Amino acid sequence: MPQSSFVMFEEEYREITAAVEKLLREANAKCVYLVDKDGQLISSSGETKDIDATSLASLTAGNIAATGGLAKLIGEKEFSILFHEGERDNLHISVVGQRVILVVIFDKRSSLGLVRLRVKKASEELGRSIQKLLDRMAADADKENLLKEITDDDIERLFH
Repeated sequence: MPQSSFVMFEEEYREITAAVEKLLREANAKCVYLVDKDGQLISSSGETKDIDATSLASLTAGNIAATGGLAKLIGEKEFSILFHEGERDNLHISVVGQRVILVVIFDKRSSLGLVRLRVKKASEELGRSIQKLLDRMAADADKENLLKEITDDDIERLFH
């Protein structure tokens, strides 16, 4: 089934944003981004002003796609967690619900163990919110398809 872009509803957006902000605090991270697999930014929190969020989202999605190709080469479905260590900052990238990507940027104020622990907890919460959003999108699509099925002849018969 091809994946479509998210249609964000206010309630789910608030839930997702709250979960991202909670992860930022609990993991003692510099910033957290939630990106869809198409490379579109969904939510962010923390010290984000010096980071080009559009590029980060796009490159992260590309990174997940590339490592997905590597995973298939060795017989894995995907690598759900990636870690990049730098001199100052580190990136923890994880796939949530096979639909979105959670990016946590952290420095020496935190540790990989703490980030992994907090990401695991946040992923469950985000997974529920994303599923709720997808269910709502599907319900709205069903309503739209139902409306599309009504023809001009149906309307004529209704009023005559």
